[in-house]
Amino acid sequence: MTHTTVPVIFDLDGTLVDPAGGITDGIAAALTELGLPVPDKSRMDAMIGPKLSHSLTEIAGVPAAQLEDAIRIYRAHYVATGIAQSRLYPGIRGLLEDFVAAGRPIAVATQKPEGLARTVLARHGIAGLFHSIRGSAADEAAGEAVGPGAGSLPEGSVPEGSVPEGKAGIVAAALSDLADAAPSAVGRAVMVGDRAQDVAGAAANGLDCIGVGWGFAPDGELHAAGAVEIVHTTTALHATINRLSERPGTTALNEVHTDGNV
Repeated sequence: MTHTTVPVIFDLDGTLVDPAGGITDGIAAALTELGLPVPDKSRMDAMIGPKLSHSLTEIAGVPAAQLEDAIRIYRAHYVATGIAQSRLYPGIRGLLEDFVAAGRPIAVATQKPEGLARTVLARHGIAGLFHSIRGSAADEAAGEAVGPGAGSLPEGSVPEGSVPEGKAGIVAAALSDLADAAPSAVGRAVMVGDRAQDVAGAAANGLDCIGVGWGFAPDGELHAAGAVEIVHTTTALHATINRLSERPGTTALNEVHTDGNV
C-alpha cells in the first residue's frame, strides 16, 4: 500500500455523519417549547452546518433574549436523543480506515461544540482514527474570524488546550495539530465539507476544499463558494484526495470540477 502523509481535515455533520433528524428535531423542540414558529424543512436543513447561534437568530428568527434558552433546550434534546439518531454516511468508515492504514493523518474541524463532536465520533467508533478533533466552545459564544488569512498558520495557530473561534479558527487549530504529525506536508492539506462555511474556513487557511454532494448545501452553494471539486460518493472522494495529494507545491487549484453528477 502506498503511504502518504498529506493530511485531510473533515467537517462532521453532513460530511462524515448524517444527523438523520437529530439536529433539526432538537431545534424544532426548542422553538416549540419557547412558543416560536418552526421554519419549513428547507430552512431547517439550512441550519445544519453553520454555527448554531447564527442559525437560530438568522434563519429561525430567535430573539436575542431567548437565544441562550433555545441553545440550552436544543442541547439537552440533542444529547438525550439526537446523537442516537445519527449515522455514518455509507463508505465513510472504510475511507477513514484506509487513510489511517496508508499513514495519512486526518482531523475533524466542526462548528459543533468540541466535546459533543468527540461524543458523536466515539459513539460511531471512529474517534480514535483522528489525530485531531477540533470544534467550537461549549457555549458557542466565540466569534467568527474574518478576512483572508484570518485563520492561517502560524499567526492563526491555536495554543494547545484552548478553544478556537469560528470555522477559520477551528480549521487553523486542526492544522496546527496536524503539523506535529506531518510537518513537511501540512501545507498541502485539503478540507472536506458539505457547506459554504467549510470552503471559507479552508480558504482562510490557504487550503482547497472538496465539497460532498450528500450533505445539506442548497443546489449551487458549494460551487459558488469555490469548492475545488464536488463529489457524490466516497469512492470519488477517495480518488480525488489521492489525486490532489500528488500535486506539487502548495498552490491551490482554481478550476471547480465535479464527478459528473452536478
